[in-house]
Amino acid sequence: VQLQASGGGLVQAGGSLRLSCEVSGRTFISYAMGWFRQAPGKEREFVVAVSRSGGTTYYADSVKGRFTISRDNAKNTVYLQMNSLKPEDTAVYYCAPVVLSTRSPMYDYWGQGTLVTVSS
Repeated sequence: VQLQASGGGLVQAGGSLRLSCEVSGRTFISYAMGWFRQAPGKEREFVVAVSRSGGTTYYADSVKGRFTISRDNAKNTVYLQMNSLKPEDTAVYYCAPVVLSTRSPMYDYWGQGTLVTVSS
């Protein structure tokens, strides 16, 4: 599976961004998908996940109420709408297939992430 995240950029605190991740291959609908992020000097962390159908979602406490994950199985794409951004959201964001029950990545493969920088 190939993962291509996009949509990052520089935004002021309180602003919004929408990330996209296009997944190549015909098996996109077979995967629960998630977003992870890695801030400078920190370990990569779970942000949000969505089930194969899109009907079930899980959010890290730090982003609940601000971020929304969605997916379009016809377009092999998963999205992350980020509102009310905070400087602590600054990180490189990655999408990946996940094991939904554990919110952990299914593979040790991340593809190209997209950098989100939130200025105060």
